Amino acid sequence: MKATGFISLWTLVSLPCGQLANPAEHEDVVKHAIKLHRGKGVVAAQRKQWVLESCRKLSGLLRQKNVVLNKLKNAIKAVEKNAGLSDEEKLFQVHTFEIFQKELNESENSVFQAIHGLQRALQGDYKDVVNMKESSRQRLEALREAAIKEEMEYVELLAAEKHQVEALKNMQHQNKSLSMLDEILEDVRKAADRLEEEIEEHAFDDNKSVRGVNFEAVLRVEEDESNSKRNASKREIEDDLGLSMLIDSQNNQYILTKPRDSTIPRADHHFIKDIVTIGMLSLPCGWLCTTIGLPTMFGYIICGVLLGPSGLNSIKSIVQVETLGEFGVFFTLFLVGLEFSPERLRKVWKISLQGPCYMTILMIAFGLLWGHLLQIRPTQSVFISTCLSLSSTPLVSRFLAGSVRGDKEGDIDYSSVLLGMLVMQDVQLGLFIAVMPTLIQAGVSTHSSIFKEILRILILIGQILFSLAAVFLLCLVIKTYLIGPYYRKLHTESKGNKEILILGITAFIFLMLTITELLDVSMELGCFLAGALISSQGHMVTEEIMSCIEPIRDFLAIIFFASIGLHVFPTFVIYELTVLLFLTLSVVIMKFVLAVFVLSLILPKTSQYIKWIVSAGLAQVSEFSFVLGSRARRAGIISREVYLLILSVTTLSLLLAPALWRAAIMKCVPRPERRSST
Repeated sequence: MKATGFISLWTLVSLPCGQLANPAEHEDVVKHAIKLHRGKGVVAAQRKQWVLESCRKLSGLLRQKNVVLNKLKNAIKAVEKNAGLSDEEKLFQVHTFEIFQKELNESENSVFQAIHGLQRALQGDYKDVVNMKESSRQRLEALREAAIKEEMEYVELLAAEKHQVEALKNMQHQNKSLSMLDEILEDVRKAADRLEEEIEEHAFDDNKSVRGVNFEAVLRVEEDESNSKRNASKREIEDDLGLSMLIDSQNNQYILTKPRDSTIPRADHHFIKDIVTIGMLSLPCGWLCTTIGLPTMFGYIICGVLLGPSGLNSIKSIVQVETLGEFGVFFTLFLVGLEFSPERLRKVWKISLQGPCYMTILMIAFGLLWGHLLQIRPTQSVFISTCLSLSSTPLVSRFLAGSVRGDKEGDIDYSSVLLGMLVMQDVQLGLFIAVMPTLIQAGVSTHSSIFKEILRILILIGQILFSLAAVFLLCLVIKTYLIGPYYRKLHTESKGNKEILILGITAFIFLMLTITELLDVSMELGCFLAGALISSQGHMVTEEIMSCIEPIRDFLAIIFFASIGLHVFPTFVIYELTVLLFLTLSVVIMKFVLAVFVLSLILPKTSQYIKWIVSAGLAQVSEFSFVLGSRARRAGIISREVYLLILSVTTLSLLLAPALWRAAIMKCVPRPERRSST
């Protein structure tokens, strides 16, 4: 009875204030409720009488609601049968009645949901944290659903208001004669309304019931700070052409990707400012690195550090900057393939295939050994070893720009071997990403399912090998039948206008990366193969295309290396400098020694001298470890601390790479043939 009294008491207090006679009566009810709660000032009979009266009032409200709903239904039928009303006015009145019906039903549902929640809370144990957490989650879900319903009701009210305006306009038009201009404008208005209805995507309604969709509370931050200083209504905010930023409870930030009204052009000013800032600051940073003898790309990385979260924190569209930077990787690998002809590829394909596979297997073996000694989970050891086995293709490509190609007739030049092994590592990257879900499941699997996981990994490897065979077969067909006529057509159409040539080559690059992506092979391999296919048309073709694509590549490469700097955290490196230097030197030395060992086994005796240069080029960690590390951290394979260690070791190894490369070049390449590739 006590719980029932609490529920009925809360029900009465929860009723809309409009049901009370005046504020004084409202205050008396609250005081009466407090006395009932404390059990003072009333006798049992009065308490029972008050509960019965409260229940009677609630029952009366529910009966009154049913009467009103019946009247609304009859009113809707009357409006629909009224021939004196226009279609616009009928639509407005019916829409208004339906909204009022929903409001009454939702109010009733809210009352009983609140009663159910209070009853569940009274039956719970205040010491049971799990139960309170579940109750809190249920209340949060109820609030989210209520917010969604309220948002939908607000949208319907806006639509009803629009229908009302149309009905008023229609009445005004009937009462007066329209001029020719007014008739034209009225036709244009109707056409514009039809256009909005045709292009509008009901993304919210279509996706709210999709499996896996969650309702979350977000903050909406206006682009212009002055908007927060003036009392702008929500309607004014919606009509603002600027872009708002949404922030969820996990501190993730989102910006508009597709507006509801696609007829109005919009621009992401945050992204524009970010690119402009990176472009301006990259110049002095790159200039400074050139002055002290470092590659300019380290200046671009420093630029990203200064502007990123660990510096001024002025970059707002980090994801967009990184996405644009990926195009720098695409065009860099295309130019690498442009200088890497199929003839040279055939000459070193065995070394390119065997070398990375042997190195990866050895790295994983050493990782499992150290993991066993340090009591690290096997899945985590395999993942860390895999990340560290990769080397940076864009970095080495910059090292090889304009470098010497082989100094003895008939020998294998180091650039061919190095690029071939790096491209094979890019293929392995696609394999690692494909195997990662299985690696996640293996971390929580029992011993009885290990055989199934191994079988699944073998099936994935078979799929990757099949995809590679399909890609190379397609490349053979393109080289034999398509690439020659395609380039000749581009060359003919682009005389006096390089725009067609650039567009045609770019479209071919994107076609190849799309094909390799569809076949579950890395997009980077598609870009490399696009360059290799075009290089088969001869030296003159290569020179012409390179002169057009290089400026685009250089600009996008600046964005790419700056995006790497966004993930460099100098404060963390300084705090753990001793540990990080030890780990970085250990990784670099291990990769160098393993590369020398593997190349000693697979290189011809006449080309053994290039193993030092190739090993120096492979003795760093690829920037793609950022991508793998972030996915593994989200999946729970590695912890936050391990993720930061991977980022820091990768960054330091990239900083050490130019010194190691320069030392190898000076030792193995004769002085007259050296180029200033670094």
